[in-house]
Amino acid sequence: MEISAPRIVEDLVAHAERAGASDIQTWPNVRIGPSAIQGQGGFSTRFIPKGARIIEYLGERITKAESLRRCEGQNWFIFGLDEQFDLDGNVAWNPARFLNHSCVPNSEAICEEGQVWIVALRDIEAGEEITFNYGYDLIDYEEHPCQCGQRECVGFIVAEELFTQIRNRRSSSGSQKMG
Repeated sequence: MEISAPRIVEDLVAHAERAGASDIQTWPNVRIGPSAIQGQGGFSTRFIPKGARIIEYLGERITKAESLRRCEGQNWFIFGLDEQFDLDGNVAWNPARFLNHSCVPNSEAICEEGQVWIVALRDIEAGEEITFNYGYDLIDYEEHPCQCGQRECVGFIVAEELFTQIRNRRSSSGSQKMG
């Protein structure tokens, strides 16, 4: 089932009205639809140049303690904001929650002044799926297999700086099985 941009905008407006927000921004850059990577994904509706802000990752601002509680409950939509607060993007009014992980992403998440933005790492063509590296650590990494399909995929959803460690673990376990 494809989720239409108008439906997302309706949800965003309804949330903004409930929250008393006076203005709501729409995200004309992204369409949500079926993804070859995983479930639903976000797709560019137009050409997006390198360095452009694509969409804001919206959510509920929560304390670190609440963040830990929600992570223990299998919530994978949380971004660290600062030393005190995190952002829980597992809310209906956050269309960016549909963006999938890739080991070779075309965008990245950047935290600026308490907001998380998805920013293009390179030019993105209209219709291309928008992806970013979720940046998971090695704790329970085997519980998060990657399905990005990229030639350079390391097989798990982990931060790029951990790719070498994962490849080394995979090659050493492979050589032990052969010996």
